[in-house]
Amino acid sequence: MDKQDYYARIETPEMRDYGVYLKCDRLLACQKPLAEMVNADELQFQIVHQVEELWMKLIAYTLVDVVDFLEKQDTHRVVTLMGRVHRLMRLMTAQLDLLETMSPKEYQQIRLQLGNGSGQESPGFKQLLRLPPDLWRAFKASYLERRGLSIEDVYDTGYDHGDSYVVAEALIEFDELFQKFRANHLYLIHRTIGLGAKSLKGRPVELLEAGAHHRFFPELWDIRWAMTDRWGSQYGTVREPISQPGAKVG
Repeated sequence: MDKQDYYARIETPEMRDYGVYLKCDRLLACQKPLAEMVNADELQFQIVHQVEELWMKLIAYTLVDVVDFLEKQDTHRVVTLMGRVHRLMRLMTAQLDLLETMSPKEYQQIRLQLGNGSGQESPGFKQLLRLPPDLWRAFKASYLERRGLSIEDVYDTGYDHGDSYVVAEALIEFDELFQKFRANHLYLIHRTIGLGAKSLKGRPVELLEAGAHHRFFPELWDIRWAMTDRWGSQYGTVREPISQPGAKVG
């Protein structure tokens, strides 16, 4: 059997109920014909990014439900669904490693196939950027205002590891994992085209690093340093060393 015969079997598999339900014929037709790939890495490049879009579709779909359950104060459902989102974010981040098997030269050949496109145009990524404000509004209304709580109450003065705290931590974990995904993507760009390279949309390092400093829920991050500074003012930022009790510091 020659290569073209193998390609034909890969692209047009035998379809039974399982394949019909999953629409495998349509799914496998979403990539360029194998015989037209610019190099052996282009199929991997297309599939990884297509799968990323599917995961982001599932994350967005799940977060829409989370907003609804936040408004209903259904904490168990919120935590369960956010756990799913966290797993999806880790999965998205991990599969980026596949693209590091490309050489810079092979990526340049693939890059020519993209026209003027770049990951900044990802429809799934843009959708995920739109949802956090709705998550925050629902959380703030249901788990803070309706309960007469502030972020400081939840994390410090009224801390009881209750529902508001657990949901807040689920939100900040999503925020953290999203930023880790961005950071991994930044290193992938660094490895494939270099951070100083020019593109039609600017230098990748400037565009991506600007996004990496963005936070979905700044109030959940800021409370941590605010508490630390407040506690530090009570017991002092410079303390007696435990290795030499009584010794002066500084």
